[in-house]
Amino acid sequence: MYLLIGILIPLIGTSLGSATVFLMKNKINEKIEKILLGFASGIMIAASIWSLILPSIEISEKQHIISYIPASIGFLIGIVVLIIIDKFVKKIYLKEKLEQSNYKKTIMMILAVTLHNIPEGMAVGITFAAAISGTASISIASALALAIGISIQNFPEGAIISLPLKNIGKTKKESFLYGVLSGVVEPIAAIITLLLTNIVNIILPYLLSFSAGAMIYVVVEELIPESQKGKYESLAIIGLAIGFIIMMILDVALG
Repeated sequence: MYLLIGILIPLIGTSLGSATVFLMKNKINEKIEKILLGFASGIMIAASIWSLILPSIEISEKQHIISYIPASIGFLIGIVVLIIIDKFVKKIYLKEKLEQSNYKKTIMMILAVTLHNIPEGMAVGITFAAAISGTASISIASALALAIGISIQNFPEGAIISLPLKNIGKTKKESFLYGVLSGVVEPIAAIITLLLTNIVNIILPYLLSFSAGAMIYVVVEELIPESQKGKYESLAIIGLAIGFIIMMILDVALG
């Protein structure tokens, strides 16, 4: 029962964040959109550092590997993969004659957050596997605490997927569904990790830094440039600072 609850808790956080789209009336106000773009950038930058790169380095040290090698390799692969996917997405919107900036920005953000959720789900799976096996000084309570911490972090991530989708013409139900689906990968990754704990544990540092590279690419290529177009660019910078600080506090306070 504890295992089932723990695996589903992160998805609940994403779903609640995605549900904020139902509070939205019509199109997002331009000022609010700028703040959200900055906020999403800040969250993704902070998550890349504290949730992904630093844990990658720490795990590598415990595995007696030169700590910065998996982090560097995974990060670069994440960047390269997103460049390839970006080119593919460009072909899609050119073929369908879709509006470039909003469509491409939203698709890339969904992809980056979804990729980011995979290693988080794996981390939950590994923690519960260690708690159940008794081979490490990790209790079921500690594993649940980690799952709750990730769930809280997932709340703003669910929102930054669903709100832009509504803004580019999706219905509220569709926007909510896509947000939830981005979080479904977490329990799936957790279950796979539980079944393949020893194998996944070896490659986890690479997966963590891979996700960091993907998120940083989206921030640099899509979110920040979009947030600086037109008016109210200073609001985007304020939003970035707030998002970064909130995510940093969540990551540090919740471990």
